[in-house]
Amino acid sequence: MKAYYNYKSSVQFGAILLFIIVFVTGCSSTKYIEDYQSIVKHVDIDSIDKAFEEEAYNYIQKDIRPTSTIGINVLIYNVFNTKNGKYKTSDIKPLGTPPPILDSALVEISRTQIEKFLNSKGYFKAKVKSDIKVKNQRADLHFKVDPGPVFTVNKIKYEIADPSVRDLYLSKKAAFTHLKEGMRYDDDSLGYERDQIYQVMKENGYFEFARPYVKYDVDSNLNASKANVTLFIDNPLNKSAHQQFTLGETNLIIAPDADGFPDSLNMNDKVFRGLRYTDLSKKFRRNPIVRYNFLRESEMYDIRNENLTYDRMYELNVFKNVKIEYNKAQDSSNKVLPVIQLIPQKIMSNRVEGEVPFNAGTVGFTLSNTYTNNNLFRGAERFDFQVKGGLQSRIGQGRGFFNDIYQRDFSISANLTVPRLMLPLITARPSRKGGMPHTIFSSSYTYALQKDIFERRLLQTSLTYEFVESKSKFHTVTPLNFEYRFGGLLIDSNSTNVPSGLLDVYTLSQLIRKDLTLGIKYSYSLNADKLVGNSDFIYFRGSLDMAGNLLQLVSKLGGSKGAENGKDAKILGLPFNQYVRPEVDLRWYKNLGGEKQFVARINAGVGYAYGNSSYMQFEKLFAAGGSSGVRAWQARTLGPGNYNRGERLPDEAVRKALYGLDQLADIHIESNLEYRYKLLNKFFGAKLKGAFFLDAGNVWNIASSDGFEETYFKLDKLGSQIALGTGMGFRYDVQYFVFRFDIGLKLKDPQFRGSEQWVISKFLGGGKTFKDEYYLKNSPDRYRFVQYNFGIGMPF
Repeated sequence: MKAYYNYKSSVQFGAILLFIIVFVTGCSSTKYIEDYQSIVKHVDIDSIDKAFEEEAYNYIQKDIRPTSTIGINVLIYNVFNTKNGKYKTSDIKPLGTPPPILDSALVEISRTQIEKFLNSKGYFKAKVKSDIKVKNQRADLHFKVDPGPVFTVNKIKYEIADPSVRDLYLSKKAAFTHLKEGMRYDDDSLGYERDQIYQVMKENGYFEFARPYVKYDVDSNLNASKANVTLFIDNPLNKSAHQQFTLGETNLIIAPDADGFPDSLNMNDKVFRGLRYTDLSKKFRRNPIVRYNFLRESEMYDIRNENLTYDRMYELNVFKNVKIEYNKAQDSSNKVLPVIQLIPQKIMSNRVEGEVPFNAGTVGFTLSNTYTNNNLFRGAERFDFQVKGGLQSRIGQGRGFFNDIYQRDFSISANLTVPRLMLPLITARPSRKGGMPHTIFSSSYTYALQKDIFERRLLQTSLTYEFVESKSKFHTVTPLNFEYRFGGLLIDSNSTNVPSGLLDVYTLSQLIRKDLTLGIKYSYSLNADKLVGNSDFIYFRGSLDMAGNLLQLVSKLGGSKGAENGKDAKILGLPFNQYVRPEVDLRWYKNLGGEKQFVARINAGVGYAYGNSSYMQFEKLFAAGGSSGVRAWQARTLGPGNYNRGERLPDEAVRKALYGLDQLADIHIESNLEYRYKLLNKFFGAKLKGAFFLDAGNVWNIASSDGFEETYFKLDKLGSQIALGTGMGFRYDVQYFVFRFDIGLKLKDPQFRGSEQWVISKFLGGGKTFKDEYYLKNSPDRYRFVQYNFGIGMPF
């Protein structure tokens, strides 16, 4: 215990010392600049419409623009990029951000850019002046705006030389146009109109159409601050009209290997249904590839089909490069011949991964090896074979890691993913909407061992269909999910060495039962594609897992006789599970400007066993706590309800044996609030981001299976059963993935009673005495006010 507290004190002292060094070294940037230089401390723009204020501020040059996080960024920069009392001019470390040093040339560029921006928004007579005030090498920049009158669009004229193009544009424009008479003049609206005209033309056969054909003439020399706008769509040079094109024969060519195409190609001499398929690699069957070519002979050219072909070929996940070109037909001037060039990527790979799940009180490691073949049957079928194993041990008890291993896990799994919907008796044609559908065949074997208590095995096989309704709507349907569980106790129930009360614990009966599960699953997600961005949106994911109804029907038809309670019907001599388990995850993402974001989340689920089952299976139960839950608690150490391990498991040996097993339940409700922001733009080659969070939640039981009323879900007791935790975190963002470290602090702990639940008061005073008393009642469990969580990826 003494060594532990000395270590903790040294860590705290080191953190304080580091903060002092950073603060003293970086608190004043002016001492590192030359005498004639100044640091820009404040910039503002006066007398501008609030709607344009933020965007106008972005036209101020970054090198003279302080930001909300410039302080800490500059502090880090000063620590690593100063020498002999001055900023270094070479060997600059990419850490932090240099201070905004005043530059009159950049001030003038900023003034001009703000003025041009206002002109583009209809303030044609806007004038901007700049004012610089310097005191003690600290500069304030002030931009004074005289916007003048705002101009509106008076009349819109169309000068379109080609009648067919004119008719097409006028028939389509109502669906997209932002250009209307009476609106405030805006360059962005004109640019948007040009882009939409280009898109409409490319969707309707005009292969050679380009954006420069669309031009504008703006006449602002009118009274009453109005402007006339004339839209021109020119004809091609020396031609009287734009030409529409249809598609001719398509050539689809696959390169010999990942190095690309050779100088000369031996093309296939056979053409089938308007497509010539040439596989120089000899690794791909024809139909699985050409199925997702949407450039079909005799159809009118449509850029949407070109983009769709690009998307599907990449989604096959076997080509590292896709290129589509067109040749003009020799016998006809209005035909283009698509050429699709595909360069395959490496087909097979092997990935070894390891992780160290560390929480205060336990540590472990997991090691896995995954073999992947992306083209198993020459049809872009992905095959994954994984072997995974792990150990978990208690720490902090004065014993070595391998002396107190309480949990062992091993699994082996195989998945085959086919890039189409394989439906019996139905031929599913590729859809032009949504994304790539998949059929997934999965099988796995899992072995779990709890030291000296039990071992458990699970065999699972499933068939799943994945399909994309649209870019933001994703469906997963599992019409077949088969599970076979079996296990047993590793202790002799008649032995005198068995801890008192251990065999009466409800969880053990779930773990050692042999049973079958046959069910279906469905899940739906909305806006999962937006999670990597920073926009405003609502994310939703809902799932439903049901089992046992078909087996119940079969058992009745087969005349199976259950026990007197009617819940022990069997199939093949084994009991089967019957339950329903819905779960929802709803989140609101709000952008607060720049890289600041607020996230609100509620996650809830319930598992209800009925009919042939008295309780939910162990793997289907919910747990609270962990790196993606209520982060002030270690996973599986919160709840259910007001459950207190010391009171309900008075034997220390029982508490130790059932660690991580006795705090699971049927209901889960959790809510999270998180504020995210950027700390450092450059931190060892990546971004360092921060977060503050508030978590609330717990798990509960439905039925009286455990006999503990304090674990039941009751609305009138909900307030006293909710756990509260807060904290802060850091995210090291290397673009492709995020390393995450969160520090959670307990505020309210429902295992206690009344005002004692507000454990934050103990943390602020008398914490050591509180923890010592807790240990005496709950040994080997220790009370930890603070929880550290490491993870990869965002928590939600």
